[in-house]
Amino acid sequence: MELILERIAKRKTYTIGHLYIREQIADEYSSGIEDKYFCDTLEPTWRDYANGAYKVKGRSAIPEGRYAVVITYSPKFKQWLPILLGDAEFNRKWQGIRIHAGNTVKDTEGCILVGKNKLVGQLVDSRTCVRSLKQKIVEAKDNGEAVWLTVR
Repeated sequence: MELILERIAKRKTYTIGHLYIREQIADEYSSGIEDKYFCDTLEPTWRDYANGAYKVKGRSAIPEGRYAVVITYSPKFKQWLPILLGDAEFNRKWQGIRIHAGNTVKDTEGCILVGKNKLVGQLVDSRTCVRSLKQKIVEAKDNGEAVWLTVR
């Protein structure tokens, strides 16, 4: 399963994105791949790492890239949540980046929050979106699929 996070609003104190799930489309009329909108995302400030920007602990969105996604138990949140895994440098610098519920940028310390962006710079219905996303990830894993998140 491939998840796509398309950042659409890079503001001074937060970043809003759209999360899509890539699906294989095959019917009697056509076939191909479609990225279906799933929900919105909220992250800390986006920084242009490719041009020399640096990470500010707890207040920086992760770099663009492709990350493996697994579900592990979070002692902080006391529940099973998706976590991103990358190369050795990512895992060292960005350890513990999860996808979880939250409503404002104060609820994230670098993690990706999911929900519906109905208010400027905020999310609603976050717990519902996390629950649905976890279910889709578990189903993919149960089917033997790897789960990936591409951030762009």
